[in-house]
Amino acid sequence: MTDPLILHGFWRSTATWRVRIALGLKGLEWRGVAHDLRAGEQKAPDYVALNPQGFVPALVTGSDVLTQSLAICEYLDELHPQPPLLPGTPLERAKVRAAAQVIACDIHPVQNLKVLKMLRRRGLDESETNAWAAEVIESGLNAFAALIADFDGPYCFGDQLTLADVVLVPQLGNARRFGARFDLGRIAAIESECMKLAAFASAAPERQPDAPS
Repeated sequence: MTDPLILHGFWRSTATWRVRIALGLKGLEWRGVAHDLRAGEQKAPDYVALNPQGFVPALVTGSDVLTQSLAICEYLDELHPQPPLLPGTPLERAKVRAAAQVIACDIHPVQNLKVLKMLRRRGLDESETNAWAAEVIESGLNAFAALIADFDGPYCFGDQLTLADVVLVPQLGNARRFGARFDLGRIAAIESECMKLAAFASAAPERQPDAPS
């Protein structure tokens, strides 16, 4: 019997949310360990020993620990290839990865909790800080919408779910939180289709045990 997967995360973390979706799509059982980012629990020494960055998520699999949400999702995809999160050809995979990285590498890092706290320490008030986050999100989602504009179907790259969908839906949670527009191209319609799937619905932040009641 294999050891259960353990996902260290936080209910509202979009990076953790991505991994929850991937685990659900792959039909994998896992146990969650919550770290309240607002209270700084991710900086506790025992957790930093698992993930030296002090970020979530971290996925414990057997005696190994994996960090960085996209790396975790691709690991799960390689180990459990059905349903695939990446398409069949190198060119198609590169396009999906590029779209996913627009969000995971360019939008998310500059509007996350760490950066917003830095802005507040430098004198921005709450409305200015939130406006920063909204501007970053809208700018990035405009680029994302352009990257998928030539594709038809319910999902970002057509009829098959990909890593791009897994990354997009959590980012729209942050868009709502900061009042950013996302009525851009096909984006809202894609979210609506994804949320019809159990893996997306069950991964929603408000359905997590550590979410406020």
